[in-house]
Amino acid sequence: MELYSKHIQNLIDQLNRLPGVGAKSAQRLAFHIVNMPQEEVMNLAAAINDAKANVHYCKECFTLTDSDLCPICADEKRDHSVIMVVEQTRDMAAYEKTGKFEGVYHVLHGAISPMLGIGPADIKLKELMLRLEKEDVKEVIVATNSSLEGETTAMYISRLIKPSGIKVTRIASGVPVGGDLEYIDEVTLLRALEGRTEL
Repeated sequence: MELYSKHIQNLIDQLNRLPGVGAKSAQRLAFHIVNMPQEEVMNLAAAINDAKANVHYCKECFTLTDSDLCPICADEKRDHSVIMVVEQTRDMAAYEKTGKFEGVYHVLHGAISPMLGIGPADIKLKELMLRLEKEDVKEVIVATNSSLEGETTAMYISRLIKPSGIKVTRIASGVPVGGDLEYIDEVTLLRALEGRTEL
């Protein structure tokens, strides 16, 4: 016997497909959306459609933006000679919350994971190397997660960049092994940034 009508069940199923949304959360969200005023539902749907239609990769760092350059890359006050390499846009956002990093970023959109079939060509490594050829970069800070995939990616990046003479550093171990950057507090992130070591 089905518990909900097909429209409600379809909404629950679609919400349940989102990362971090379990069955109970999907149910709560679905009921909340159904009980929202029509105008708010239309605004939510329009915001989702607008984001999907207008958000794309920054042509410099590959974070998500709705203009050619993201606000960080477009900021001339930032130190463009120091690039922090992160796995995802949310990792970049976590570092920005510290308010202490004055360089720019490069978002890989993943990490090397042979077990999952993700190789160097599947993330934005080629784009990083092209960027290093074009720009006058003094240091690349590798701020990938402290997971096996993150460490593998960090070592691979180090081996790629070292021959160019650019300094390559890794964030310090203030970040716990197996921890995702987006869930770590600003103080811990700041300590990890300040205690980075050369690879």
